[in-house]
Amino acid sequence: MHRRLIVPGAIAASLMLAIPASAANFQPGAPGIGDPYYPASGNGGYDVGHYDLRLKYQPATDLLEGTATLIATPTQDLSRFNLDLGLTTHEVRVNGRKAEFRTSGAQELEVTPASPLPRNRPVSVVVRYSGKPSEVKIGGWTAWHRTPDGGVAAQEPDSAAWWFPSNDHPLDKATFDVSVSVPDGTQAISNGVLQSQSSRLGWTRFNWRSDKPQATYLATLAVGRFDITTDTTAGGLPVLNAYSKDLGANAGAARASLERTAEVAEWLEEVFGPYPFNALGGYVPNVRSGYALETQTRPFYSPRQFASGSNVSVVVHELAHQWYGDSVSVEGWKDIWINEGFARYSQWLWSEKEGEGTAQELADWVYASRPADDPFWTVKPGDPGPDDQFHVAVYDRGALALQALRNEIGDEDFFRILKGWPTERAYGNAEVADFVAYAERISGKRLGALFDTWLYQPSKPQAPAATGDRTAARSAAPAVADPAPAAPPKSWAKIAATNTVHDTGHPVHEGGHRH
Repeated sequence: MHRRLIVPGAIAASLMLAIPASAANFQPGAPGIGDPYYPASGNGGYDVGHYDLRLKYQPATDLLEGTATLIATPTQDLSRFNLDLGLTTHEVRVNGRKAEFRTSGAQELEVTPASPLPRNRPVSVVVRYSGKPSEVKIGGWTAWHRTPDGGVAAQEPDSAAWWFPSNDHPLDKATFDVSVSVPDGTQAISNGVLQSQSSRLGWTRFNWRSDKPQATYLATLAVGRFDITTDTTAGGLPVLNAYSKDLGANAGAARASLERTAEVAEWLEEVFGPYPFNALGGYVPNVRSGYALETQTRPFYSPRQFASGSNVSVVVHELAHQWYGDSVSVEGWKDIWINEGFARYSQWLWSEKEGEGTAQELADWVYASRPADDPFWTVKPGDPGPDDQFHVAVYDRGALALQALRNEIGDEDFFRILKGWPTERAYGNAEVADFVAYAERISGKRLGALFDTWLYQPSKPQAPAATGDRTAARSAAPAVADPAPAAPPKSWAKIAATNTVHDTGHPVHEGGHRH
C-alpha cells in the first residue's frame, strides 16, 4: 500500500490546473492489474488508500443504492482510469467535478476526469450507483447470496464488483468505512468495529470501520435478522459474532464453534504473533452454500459447515488467514499457497495441541492415503493454475510442504519463521518465492530443492527409506510412518469436513475445493 498525505479535492484540482496536459505524457490506466489468472481483475494507474461506502439496502427487493468515495493516488499521469463494478452507475465525480464514464466488458467502469490526473497527487472519486446484486452476472455467476431476510457479499477471488466500485485485486489494499441503512429490525454486518448505529423514519444505519489495509475481496456485507453476541478479549479487542435467526438444526453447533473465536485467536497469537487487526468475530447467515471465507476481522461461515456438529477446526482455518492471507496477502493469485497451505497447517497444529493427532501423524496419513497415481499429486500448490487454485492439494499437499520444512530445519527455526513472516510482512503482499527466501534466511539452509519437490513437481515425492532413517529423506518428503497408518488421527474427520471451506461454486473452481 502507498500511504501519502491526502490533499483536499479542491486543492488537488487547483494544483492540476497549474500543470498543462502537454507537460506530461497522460495515458489511460490499464484495465487489469496484471494477474495472469484473472486478467480483468483490478486496474492499473492508481492506488486506493481509503473506501467510504454509504449504502441503502432493501431486503424485500434486493435493491442496493450506494455512494462510494474513493481516496486514491495516481501512480502514473492518468488521462482516464477504470474501476471494477457490475451495478449501474449514475454519476461519477473526480475531485468534485463531473467526469465522463462508460462501461465495457462485464465489470469495467471507464472514467475520464474533466482534467487529467498528474502522478502522485491524491484525488477523490465519488460514484453514485444502484442495482440488484443477485441479478448481476460476471463470468456467468454472481458472488451475492440472496437470503430469506436479506443478502450477503462474501466470495473469493472477488465479490466487491457486486456491491461497490473498486480496484478489485489484493495488490491494492485500503482502509474502509462502511455505512449501511436497512429497515428497522434488520441488521447490517461488515468488517471491523461498529462505530455507531442510529434509527430514523423506519430505517437503521450501521457504521463500520476497518482501519488496517484490507483487500477488496475481504470486505463483506451481510444484511438480515441476526442474533448477535459481543465480548472483548483479555487484550481489549471487541468480539462480535452474528447468527441468522433461522439456522434451524445447525444453530447450536454454529454457536458452539464461533463462540470459541477469542480462545482460538489467543492460541494463534502464540504461533503467529500479535493479532493484526482491530476486531474479532464471525457470522453465519442463512445461505445455501457450503464454504467459509476469511473476510477480514469477521469470517463468513456457511451453516453447512456445522451440519455434522460443532467444528472448531474451521474457525482455526479462517482465523489463521487473518495473518496468512489477510495481513500478508498474495502478490498474485498463483501465490495462493501462502494463504491456504498455512491455514490448513494451523488446523494440524490445533489437532496437535488438542491431543487429537500430531502434525506428523496427519502428514503421514495424507501421504499414505494418496497413491502415486492419484491426480492429487499432479496439482502444483506453488502455481496450481486458476482451475485448481482451490484444489484440496493446495491445502493438504501445501501443509505437507510445511511439515517437510519443519522436519528439515527443526522446531526452533520453523516456529520462528511462522511467527516472523507475518510480522515482517504485515499489511503487505508476497509471492511464494518471498517465503522461500525468508525461510532460507532464518534457517541458514538452502531450501530450494525441498520447496520445488513439494510445491512444483507434478508427482508424488519419494517416501523415506524403509529402514526408518528419516534424515536422508527430509529434503524430499516429510517423515512418513512405515508401514502406513492403519487409521487416521482422531482430528482427521473434522479437518476433512473443511475441505469444502473454499468450494464457492465459482464455475472456474468446479471439481476443486475452496477455502
